[in-house]
Amino acid sequence: MLVFYSDVYVLPLPAKHKFPITKYCRVRDGLVQEGIVYPHELYVSQPVETAIICLAHTHDYVEQIMHGTVHPIIMRRIGFPWTPELALRSLTIVGGAIASAEEALESGIAGNLAGGTHHAFCDAGEGFCVFNDLAVTALYLLTQRLARRIAIVDLDVHQGNGTAAILGGRNDTYLLSIHAAKNYPHRKVRSTVDIDLPDNTEDAEYLAIVERELMRVVAWKPDIILYQAGVDPLREDTLGRLALSMQGLAQRDALVFRTCKRHGIPVSIAMGGGYAQPIDATVEAHIQTYRVLREVYG
Repeated sequence: MLVFYSDVYVLPLPAKHKFPITKYCRVRDGLVQEGIVYPHELYVSQPVETAIICLAHTHDYVEQIMHGTVHPIIMRRIGFPWTPELALRSLTIVGGAIASAEEALESGIAGNLAGGTHHAFCDAGEGFCVFNDLAVTALYLLTQRLARRIAIVDLDVHQGNGTAAILGGRNDTYLLSIHAAKNYPHRKVRSTVDIDLPDNTEDAEYLAIVERELMRVVAWKPDIILYQAGVDPLREDTLGRLALSMQGLAQRDALVFRTCKRHGIPVSIAMGGGYAQPIDATVEAHIQTYRVLREVYG
């Protein structure tokens, strides 16, 4: 099992910035310390060329991110200040996502310890998302003929509006988003399947829906599943509105992994969101995803 990571995932941010940027290095350290991921399985992500980013994003927007000429309104929507480190981080997250997907196609499983940036549109980012790693990866695999049918299973608590805007309507991608109905983004963009959950949805109802929808994904016969494993459905999450327990999240991940294993579908994991206060619960939930992965696949 290969897992991709880079130190540039931890972006220098202003003091008291609300995004929990330290979760990335804490998850990496926790995975290694617990023996869930062995040091030789941790690979350094590399930035991709901007031409690959342009598979999903406009040339003008990519150039603006590279050179710091993004309109201030868009940068406010993204939620990060522009810096050269932000540009490098954004390229490297996509690089890790593509490397993870390629490895999953070879070995069956892989992960990127960042990504799931599903709010980025073709010409603008928002919601802490600069480039849409899910959309870029899907289009890269398709254009390189590494896959013919790609499913994106997005279980972040927020709807994948950017992914849907970029990939929606294609017959070679299947987009499943299961999210809180009253949460951000307030204007949803139609996926292949959108499940809008009421506030305070708990484990049993949530897991039944996930299991049902996974069967529909499998019936579509994808060559790979890109799994957005956001942990913000957790009850303790400050931006969530759902009420899953830590055990419920573990059961969710086990459902995804067991389904993929049983049907021989490669799975590539993106971390997605998590905003508990304090951040310890989020870090543990992200680590738990890989703990479950190791339990399922050995």
